Amino acid sequence: MNRLLLIAALAVAAYFTFAPGHHTPGSREAPASHGVSQAGQDDSDAALEHAFTHRIGNLQVAGQGTVVKLLPDDASGSRHQRFILRLASGRTLLVAHNIDLAPRIETLQAGDTVAFYGEYEWNPKGGVIHWTHHDPQGRHASGWIKHGGRIYQ
Repeated sequence: MNRLLLIAALAVAAYFTFAPGHHTPGSREAPASHGVSQAGQDDSDAALEHAFTHRIGNLQVAGQGTVVKLLPDDASGSRHQRFILRLASGRTLLVAHNIDLAPRIETLQAGDTVAFYGEYEWNPKGGVIHWTHHDPQGRHASGWIKHGGRIYQ
C-alpha cells in the first residue's frame, strides 16, 4: 500500500513538474527545463518496473527512453503512431501516440531520445504508454511526447 502511495505521489509530482503549463493541441517548442532529470528518470524507471512486476495499469508516468524500433501505424479506430522505447533500466515499452488528436512525430527515427508523459498499461511484453496527447473533453490528464526540442500533444 505504501508503495502504491509513493507511486501515486511520484506520478502527481511528475505531472506538475513535466506537464506543459497549458493544454493546447499541437506541437510547440519545449521550454529549456522541459524534460526528465536523472533523479526523475530513476524514479520513473523504478515506478514503471514496479508497475510491470505487479501488473499495475492506469498509471500516469513521465519518463524517457531511446527509440529502438518504429512500427506501422495502428489504423483501426483512432490512428496511433507506434514505436518501441528502451528505458535506461533496459525495460522496453510500446508507445501508442494518438495521431488523430496530436501531431505525428514526422522526424522520429530509431536511436532518438524521447521523453513522455502518459498513461502506463501493463502487458506481458513490458507495457504500453498511451494518452500522450491532450484530452479534448478535459476528463483525462493531458499527456505529451518531447522529441527534437518539440512537444507533441
